[in-house]
Amino acid sequence: MARFSWVTLVVVIFGGALGVAVRAVLVVPWGPGVHPLVLPAITMLVNVAGSFLLGLIAGRLGPRRPRLRAFLGTGVLGGFTTYSAFAVQTVQVFGAAPVTGLLLAAVAVLGGVAAAAWGLVIGRRKATVPEEVGG
Repeated sequence: MARFSWVTLVVVIFGGALGVAVRAVLVVPWGPGVHPLVLPAITMLVNVAGSFLLGLIAGRLGPRRPRLRAFLGTGVLGGFTTYSAFAVQTVQVFGAAPVTGLLLAAVAVLGGVAAAAWGLVIGRRKATVPEEVGG
C-alpha cells in the first residue's frame, strides 16, 4: 500500500488547477445563445482527448515516476476531463432529443475507451523504444 505524501497531494492540486484552467479556456468563451450541442460536443472531445492522453501517460510511464504520473494523470487530466458535465449534458440533450442524447453518450463512452486503448498502445511502444542517440 502506497504511503500518503503531502508533496504528491500538492503536485496533484497544481496539476488539477492547470487542467481545469485549460478546460475553462475551451468552454467559457461559449456563452448563452450558442447551439445546444456545442458544449456537449466540447465536453465529449475533452473527455476523449483526456482519455487518450491518460492512456499515453500510463503506457509511457508505467509504474515509474509516480509524482509525474500523479501530476499529469490525476492532476492535469483529472481536472481537464469531466464526467459530471458529461452526465448532466447527456441527460439534458436526451431530454430534448433522445436519439441524439443516446448517440452522444455512446460516442463519448466508446470513443473514450478506444482513445485510452490507443494511447496505452502508443505509450507502451514509446516506453520500449530506446532513446535515439544524437549524432
